[in-house]
Amino acid sequence: MVFTTTEIDKVLNKKSWNIQRKQDELLRMDCKMYCNLGIDSTNVEKLEVRKASRKIYLAIKQLFPKLGDLLLQTR
Repeated sequence: MVFTTTEIDKVLNKKSWNIQRKQDELLRMDCKMYCNLGIDSTNVEKLEVRKASRKIYLAIKQLFPKLGDLLLQTR
């Protein structure tokens, strides 16, 4: 399961959620993608997860610039 940019944008555009809840949801999405990878996952699937993860980290950077930079550097 790879999350798309539209799903990421939905989280960012939630008016009723505070910034912390948005960040938590984005990190949950990232965690869920990596948890669904297994030893039988292909290299293409792993690459897609890494690309989606980068998009999630860029979204987190919009909310918390320092945390987003740290996540992108350690990726």
